[in-house]
Amino acid sequence: MATQPIIKLHDGNLMPQLGLGVWRASIEETQRAVSKALEVGYRSVDTAAIYKNEEGVGKALKTAGVARDELFITTKLWNDSQLNPKQGLEESLEKLQLDYVDLYLIHWPVPAQDHYVRAWRELITLKEQGLVRSIGVCNFHIPHLQRLIDETGVAPTLNQIELHPLLQQRQLHAWNATHHIATESWSPLAQGGEGVFDQTVIRQLAQKYNKTPAQVVIRWHLDCGLIVIPKSVTPTRIKENFEVFDFKLHKDELTAISKLDSGKRLGPDPDAFGSDS
Repeated sequence: MATQPIIKLHDGNLMPQLGLGVWRASIEETQRAVSKALEVGYRSVDTAAIYKNEEGVGKALKTAGVARDELFITTKLWNDSQLNPKQGLEESLEKLQLDYVDLYLIHWPVPAQDHYVRAWRELITLKEQGLVRSIGVCNFHIPHLQRLIDETGVAPTLNQIELHPLLQQRQLHAWNATHHIATESWSPLAQGGEGVFDQTVIRQLAQKYNKTPAQVVIRWHLDCGLIVIPKSVTPTRIKENFEVFDFKLHKDELTAISKLDSGKRLGPDPDAFGSDS
């Protein structure tokens, strides 16, 4: 099987292109899922303060026997902590049982409360202090990103956004690339299918490559240059989602999948979400 691809972020740090997401998993489920993922070969794990399962990640890392410098751990600052990111990070580090995280993200811009630029300045400081290796954002639209750059001079290394075949966000992905910001896909399988896995082109490609529809969709993300974090707590699926490095989609196949884009957003609109959080 081919070696897992690595993405170089604009600050020079290296990030595996495929990781495990643990959204909506309990502490116990998360511990088991992360342990299985590390056994399979994953080295990147994505969690968040609001997921309430950082402790599960920490417990799994503690017993995994994998060297810290081989791991890439991401967590996120929740909306109600934007005025005190250092406290939010310290609480996350305690639960994760880590001295630093590899990537710390502002979870949502929450433009209604207008704290995200201040929070970003604090993240820059946290990076300087060594508590974070890389800093980035989630769910930021172009105006949010432009404002960060204009007011601080520092571009995020990464923007994690909802992205799947039904919501491809090509304009935002292209803008990120132009500004050397990596794009990471959350809900990359459209939350377990949601009309993606039964698409004719996905089924045909799965049959052609002797892969599952989920594996084809994960491969599509990789071949589009996206970082991808499929979530699963099922051991067989965790393993299956990692077995995508022995094939690649052709250009015409990527084009065929691109035609599935319908702008179907499954999660909240970043311009409106979080004003009451």
